[in-house]
Amino acid sequence: MSDPDPTLAEQVQRLYELSIYRRWLFVTLCWLTFGQYGLWQFRGDFDLWREHFTWVALRYGLAFHLMGAFSLFFCIGVTGAVLVWQSTYILRGLSPRERLRLENEVKNIRELGPKHPLWKWICDQSGDGPL
Repeated sequence: MSDPDPTLAEQVQRLYELSIYRRWLFVTLCWLTFGQYGLWQFRGDFDLWREHFTWVALRYGLAFHLMGAFSLFFCIGVTGAVLVWQSTYILRGLSPRERLRLENEVKNIRELGPKHPLWKWICDQSGDGPL
């Protein structure tokens, strides 16, 4: 095999870190919008649950506030998916398929140059950039 390009490896790492930040930003925005809406829907049920918590009370609260329940389940699902995705990377590292996809994306960013919106975060060599 040929010697890997250290600049490409560094740029792939920057792109991966940027994808981590974007995913957690999406999770945060979901919780700030859908999560707040879902919790607001259950505001009347919290008093009942605090006094007499039963699984039946929880079930009826979820059944009568479907949009609030779907909002909370969506936020929990997105958070869980990002946690599983990131823990897989921590435990196993990047898979060859993911590394190839990131390398192709970096090459695409390099070809487009400064016209690409991620150019200054991935390929700009003047300083470390915002990451």
